[in-house]
Amino acid sequence: MCYWCGKYWVTFAMLLTVTARADDWPQWLGPRRDGVWRENGVVDRMPKGGPPIRWRAPVGGGYAGPAVAGGRVFVTDWAPTGDGKASPDATGRRVRAGRERVHCLRESDGSVLWTHQYDCPYGIDYAAGPRTTPVVDGDRVYAYGAEGHLVCLDVQSGKPHWSVRLAGGEGAPVPMWGMSAHPLVDGDKLITLTARTDGVAAALDKRTGKQLWSALPARSPGYCPPMIYEAAGARQLIIWHPESVNSLDPETGKLYWTVPHGPVENDVSITTPRHFRHPQHGDLLLVSDAWNGSRVLKLGRDDSSGAPTAETLWHRGGGRSARGKDLLHVLMAAPFVHGHHVYGVHIHGQVRCLDAITGQSRWETFKAANQSEDPVTWSTAFIVPHAPSETNTIRAFLANEHGDLILADLSPDGYEEISRARLLTPSNYDAGRPVVWSHPAFANRSVYWRNDKELVCASLAKETQ
Repeated sequence: MCYWCGKYWVTFAMLLTVTARADDWPQWLGPRRDGVWRENGVVDRMPKGGPPIRWRAPVGGGYAGPAVAGGRVFVTDWAPTGDGKASPDATGRRVRAGRERVHCLRESDGSVLWTHQYDCPYGIDYAAGPRTTPVVDGDRVYAYGAEGHLVCLDVQSGKPHWSVRLAGGEGAPVPMWGMSAHPLVDGDKLITLTARTDGVAAALDKRTGKQLWSALPARSPGYCPPMIYEAAGARQLIIWHPESVNSLDPETGKLYWTVPHGPVENDVSITTPRHFRHPQHGDLLLVSDAWNGSRVLKLGRDDSSGAPTAETLWHRGGGRSARGKDLLHVLMAAPFVHGHHVYGVHIHGQVRCLDAITGQSRWETFKAANQSEDPVTWSTAFIVPHAPSETNTIRAFLANEHGDLILADLSPDGYEEISRARLLTPSNYDAGRPVVWSHPAFANRSVYWRNDKELVCASLAKETQ
């Protein structure tokens, strides 16, 4: 995906072989895994009264966003069974009985084509349901559950090709908030995080589920999705766990470099690392978390060996309570870079713009994520740029935790809201207040978004303005 700024390119380059039509959203952050929606014929302003609702479909609990591919919508949830009370399992964990489910819906009307389900007691915190977006690759879809169940299903029938358990039991404790790293398809491999402390990163044969390699012994995998970027002349698999940012050879799992960033309190290494390119500084990588703040790494090559290297260009942070507008402490929603500027949501709900090279602040606003100008801890919004831009201004959709979809222009000069509409009612109370904490999908000139009760599809086609 390419962002433009004047004559300079800022490129998120990623070699990924997920099979998808141009208007599909087959995985986390879309077809190029960069969070940009590239369809034409999309509204410049949402209609008065909100975009037309194409359909609503009932779903159970979950934080997992949907995937859209080949005229089908895939979404996961969790349904409790029994009396809903927690009781000890064989390991002593207190769990609630329930089933994780993978649903396949018809894109045109939201009707259920098939459902695959399996018993899955939950012993995690924030136990609404699964966290990860399914990955659609040709005739197969991969779904990763919160307790570590990874399943490969036939797209047409829902029948399982294979399944493995990557968390649970001795040597692989399930993280406090469950397995949350969205899997990545790369050629014949499915790359994912595991809870195995002897290697929290792993590549599986996507056809059989057989492990090809594992790497990175660590205390915890954290919650950050694996990403592959072409940087400094090498394909680099970026794995950020609560102790460090790491680059691996995606073919073998060999470690290229590691840079400490942490330890991250409560292991919440969550946000997707962002690669961008600068005309003077070359390949750069942004990571951000709620406690340590943001760090930009300069990626290069060793002069003698030619191996990939990384060093810190800048780091700004200072604990969750740190004040100052030059800070960007992101909890969950992936920030993005356009031109020479970073846009992201600080932990108290401020959408902030920072200079990508110095870390200095340009502006902030509470208008998108919060319903007031008051800080709200963990308040957030998912920012989805719409198509590359040849100017400093980028048009974006922002989906906030109140269920509002916002259309706005973002630039180094400020935030300009164009329109907004309430699409969902917040129904998740894990945070102590009602929230919608799932990333929407954008495809077929429509938005697909879920809470813990329903999945809504609304048209954003220009003819509906």
